[in-house]
Parts: sequence; C-alpha cells; structure tokens
Amino acid sequence: MDKKDRNRTAILQAMSKMAGPASAGRLVEYLAAAGQQLGERTVRLYLQRLDDEGLIEARGRRRAINEKGLAELRAAQVLQRVGCLAAQIDKLTFDMTFDLQACQGTVVVNLTILSPEQLVVHADRIAAVFERRCAMGQLLAVLEPGEVLGEQVIPAGMLGFCTVCSITLNGVLLKHGIPSTSRFGGLLELRDGRPLRFVEVIHYESSTLDPLEVFIRSGMTDCSGVIRDGCGLIGAGFREIPENSRDLVVALAERVSAIGLGGFLEIGWPEQPVLGFPVAPGRVGVVLAGGLNPVAILEEHVSRLNCQALAGLLEYDRLVPYQQLPHLLRGGAGHSRNMALTD
Repeated sequence: MDKKDRNRTAILQAMSKMAGPASAGRLVEYLAAAGQQLGERTVRLYLQRLDDEGLIEARGRRRAINEKGLAELRAAQVLQRVGCLAAQIDKLTFDMTFDLQACQGTVVVNLTILSPEQLVVHADRIAAVFERRCAMGQLLAVLEPGEVLGEQVIPAGMLGFCTVCSITLNGVLLKHGIPSTSRFGGLLELRDGRPLRFVEVIHYESSTLDPLEVFIRSGMTDCSGVIRDGCGLIGAGFREIPENSRDLVVALAERVSAIGLGGFLEIGWPEQPVLGFPVAPGRVGVVLAGGLNPVAILEEHVSRLNCQALAGLLEYDRLVPYQQLPHLLRGGAGHSRNMALTD
C-alpha cells in the first residue's frame, strides 16, 4: 500500500471499531491514539472520497461505515490477516484465566448479534442442538445492549448471544501442561447421532476467517437434520496432543463435561487416524464440537446473522445452562450464574 491507501484503510478501520457514527474530529482523536497522525482537514477530505465511493454514509453531521465499506476493509486487509487466525487462537488460549479446580476465571466465547424476537422464536431449536450434544458443553450467555465483548458493543435493541468456543478446551489443556495444535475446522457428518467423517475442512494456518463461520454463512451445515433424526452436518475442530498426555486428557474431558464445558467428540490413540484423518508421529488426534453450532441452527432458519467466532473472553460465572435461556429472556440477561447444572 502507498501512503494514501494506508490512510484510507486506517480511517475505514477506525470507523468499523467505533460504536456509532463519528465526526472528523473524533476520528482524528481515535487515529492519534493508534499512532496515526492525520489533521482534521485531511480526514474530512478522505471522508468525502469514501462517501463518493459509497463506502460510508451520512448520519446527520457524522458518518458511519456501511456494508460495502466493511467489505472493502476486509479486502484491503487480506494480506495482513493471512495466518492471523492461528495467532488469535494462540493469544486467546494463553490469555484465558479459567481455573478448572476453582471453576472461575475467563473462557473464550463466540458472539452473535440478533434481536430479542429472533432469540425467543428459535430458543427451542437452540436447546435441541445442546440436547444432541453438538455444542461446546451446556452453557451460554446473553449480553444486553451496551455491554462490551472484545471490541464489539451490543447495539441498542439487540442482544449478544454467546456460546463457549472450543478454543476454551485448548486453554484448559495448556493450564495442565498439555500443548495442543489446532489443525483445522470442518464439517463433520453425523449418522445416528455419532461422528462418521469430515466432508469439508479448512486449515487454520491458511485461513483469514474462522472455518466454521465460513461453513455457516455458506449454508453448508445441516443441524436441522441432526435434530430431526441424528443425521446431518455440524461444525467441528481437529486438534493434536502429545501421545503421552492421552490419559490425562481423557480425565480432563470428564471433568470439564461435569461443569458444562464438555465438547470432546473423539479422542484417538497414538499415531492412529481419527475419522479417517492421519495423525503425526507421537501425537493423538482429538475432535471437538464447534461452539458455533447453536448459531448454525439459527442461520438455517433466519436470514444472515452477525456472528463472530473467538469474539473475546467472558467470565465463567456469566454462563448459564442452556435450559435457562427462556428465563434469561424473561428476566434480563446481565446476571451471574447461580443455579446448578442439570443433566
């Protein structure tokens, strides 16, 4: 990029991070805080050009980025984002503070922005995905307007639907001295409720987007079929762990399942293929349920949703059993979990 392209992209990125429409003066302050020194007159000129290109739109005397602008921003940043998904996985794995013994600390969650009406209408379908044990454990959270997760502010009139991300289990293993390698996310075929094979995969190292987001937005999942008769396609992740850690991982899988964070679908044997995929020497293959599967069932019945994998860290105490979703929608989302898990 030349200087003009870098400035243009920086302004679009700043607008995408702000909670609402911004003035030129506010953008100057935001850019300065990020180490980008641009004058207010210069920013106004860039805003006019972006307006002419249809990438932003006026909101009174302020401007906001639109969908075309967001698409342009993603395209402009694609080279920067190659490999960043794997780096983000490693960062969140390291940053999460969850303590399995104390059952407290932060876990990694996904975030979907949707209206209260959409969540009410499809609450039963969401519960069915959890009941089929196709989600990451049994827990979820609902954030209210104005709450913040990562860099996302929940807009007025909307709710933030949070599901536990499978990367949480990477963090649990790391806290117990077990390194795990996230190889790929894929579409896992279930038959009679049991994992059969991966039919599509995307490797984390070569992707700029979370694989399960890609499959969900492309309409490739079939969680409805899994709910109906146990046969369909769900999102899942493939990990590798050291072969001498297998017994400890099996024990940890039982412990996390008991507190609502279970998501292990398959734990293989040293150097043996798992669901047809080969495993490196000295390693064991592990298959985890995708944390976005409850969102996939929504996408199958609702127009495109704003979902984000690896959205940020949330306190474990904010999570509640999925059976409590109707209660959250009646009584307000922002309270701590104080009820026992149910089977």
